[in-house]
Amino acid sequence: MELSRTERTRHRRLRDQGRSDRAALVEVLRAGFVCHLGVVVDGTPMVVPTVYGFDDDFLYFHGSVASRSLAGGQTVCVTVTHVDGLVLARSVFEHGVNYRSAMVYGPPRALSGADKLAALRVLTEHAAPGQWDYARRPSAKELAATVIFALSLDEASVKVAEGPPGDGDGPDASLGLWAGVVPLETVCRPPSPDPALPAGIGVPAHIAALARTPLFTK
Repeated sequence: MELSRTERTRHRRLRDQGRSDRAALVEVLRAGFVCHLGVVVDGTPMVVPTVYGFDDDFLYFHGSVASRSLAGGQTVCVTVTHVDGLVLARSVFEHGVNYRSAMVYGPPRALSGADKLAALRVLTEHAAPGQWDYARRPSAKELAATVIFALSLDEASVKVAEGPPGDGDGPDASLGLWAGVVPLETVCRPPSPDPALPAGIGVPAHIAALARTPLFTK
């Protein structure tokens, strides 16, 4: 399935890095759990980092800071970016990064009731699979104090940059300088228990499994 093609999602620069299939969007979203919400609040642009989850149709995110502005159906831009490597070329001009990024546009919808609870489950399970069934569920009071938005994935754009420096076949190749890529990744370290945790409560299997799982990898 192809991604939407609108004036906002059309690739104007570095078109070779653009991806048109929906599977590329899913790959970027699956690889992380922090997004940046771009929104205008009281007439001032604001970019808010927040956690997210997603399903086949929607991106779900916390939006308490911008909830008043989003109530009017304002269009937002949500971005997710993963840096996979530093591209170190022979010339500074050719330096860059290997990355995967996605931008999702649209008017988010505030959720309530069962829809909000279901979205919270998606957020929780996306960041830590198995945690929703392990931990205490939100109370009615906690749920009322939480603002969750759903943003359709219908209008989205994806770009991916990968590979070695681009000056290997140019004049700078004769300089005798090292060039290449320094790979980057985020990994989960072994869990660190809460100091207030009573003795005898071990790390549950689903959390222990996180420590063996690299995050933000290709």
